[in-house]
Amino acid sequence: MDEQQAQEKHSTLEQILAQRKEKIAKIREMGFEPYPYAFEITHKSKAVTEDFAELEGKSVSVAGRLMTIRRMGKAAFAHIQDTEGRIQLYLSKNDIGDNAYAMFALLDIGDIVGVRGQVMKTRTGEITVKADELTLLSKNIRPLPIVKEKDGVVYDAFADKELRYRHRYLDLIVNPEVKDVFIKRAAILRATREFFDSRDYLEVETPILQPLYGGANARPFITHHNSLDTDLYLRIADELYLKRLIVGGFDKVYEFSRNFRNEGMDRNHNPEFTAIEFYEAYVDYFYMMDLVENYFRSIAEALGTPQIEYQGESIDFSKPFARRTMADLFREYLDIDLAVADEKSFAAWADKRAFEYDPKWNYGQFLDKLFDEFIEPKLQQPTFVLDYPKAISPLAKVRRDGDTRFVERFELFICGAEYVNAFSELNDPLDQRERLESQDRLRALGDEEAQTLDEDFIRAIETGMPPTGGVGIGLDRVIMLFTGQNSIKDVLLFPAMRPEKLS
Repeated sequence: MDEQQAQEKHSTLEQILAQRKEKIAKIREMGFEPYPYAFEITHKSKAVTEDFAELEGKSVSVAGRLMTIRRMGKAAFAHIQDTEGRIQLYLSKNDIGDNAYAMFALLDIGDIVGVRGQVMKTRTGEITVKADELTLLSKNIRPLPIVKEKDGVVYDAFADKELRYRHRYLDLIVNPEVKDVFIKRAAILRATREFFDSRDYLEVETPILQPLYGGANARPFITHHNSLDTDLYLRIADELYLKRLIVGGFDKVYEFSRNFRNEGMDRNHNPEFTAIEFYEAYVDYFYMMDLVENYFRSIAEALGTPQIEYQGESIDFSKPFARRTMADLFREYLDIDLAVADEKSFAAWADKRAFEYDPKWNYGQFLDKLFDEFIEPKLQQPTFVLDYPKAISPLAKVRRDGDTRFVERFELFICGAEYVNAFSELNDPLDQRERLESQDRLRALGDEEAQTLDEDFIRAIETGMPPTGGVGIGLDRVIMLFTGQNSIKDVLLFPAMRPEKLS
């Protein structure tokens, strides 16, 4: 820690801000612009270190944020950090000149600089750029969190989760390894797009602002359009619009969908999230089950990780995924027969086991709560859960064996979390209307997550929709899985947070 850093350690934030603003004025008085327009970079830090044998003694131009400064009178060492890592700088008054070195004396951790100089190696063996020219590119006013580091070991890390999520820019600067998660996120999105493009799916875009919301059981966010003088909803899913496209003659469509649901927040839920939905005509949920399994396998292959460790569980994507019916799981884990279960029998089961419930819960709410609490955590290895009750699946076709109590729907669970929801899509307009009207009645009884009746969607189905398989995948959860993160906030650059109270 140099003299300036020691002085700031005992200063208030207001004092530090004032001191740094004074430095900006002094730098301008010296003839330097603290916020210039551009700087030509020839090499990133990683290239300098990896190509040292080729670059030794040659001139390079690098730029980055000052992360360490060690002044020694007429010379100094510093480290700058760019998008690829860190590189050491050696700055000498004799090399960069008196005026530039005097300006360097006014710089702080967090300032962004550019350096032109020769690549060398110090007596301790560290690859270094020996500066011939120093350019200030951005003078930092607000100090970075203090993080101590020695011999590659970090002390006093910037680890407060809420501060890291709220001020992600600081998190990325001080904890650069966080960038790796978002680099991998981008790779997963690219691999996802390549997977569907290679199978002749058409990528489309559908409305985010919708006059009616639908396609999922969730509460929406509501906004108002001034020119139209009408309320609109942020979409909870894009399913009903993508099915309209199937009706219109596109046989394979997919969309990266930013969805918004006005619901609770936990490690698996954020009010806005990214999903992909895809629909293919003339196929069913068995076909889509195989496609989903191949999708997860393709992501693992693209990342070079056919086997991963997640939450203490080893997942091998090269192995076939298990397939279990919901009825079998309820019978095995809860000794409940879904073929005859109703609200009363669910309540009796809950009373016997002292499981708290709301007497107003309907069949679907009971089933969801019991499944979430007692079955979902047990599904650690990739497992397709098949054939959901019709009462909670208003957009899926009934089973082809004639058992109309259940529908052709599956969800994929891995490590106790849901990743995929899929149907043999209902294309009987009469049945579809009856089911959505039933959802409307549930809404009237107080179920805020029940679906709405969309007359234009019914009109589209009445025009004629071919047999279709449809799937929705929560991409944020997929990214959590493949990056080893336990919270959705760790894979979102800017997760939802309670508004900060600024003084």
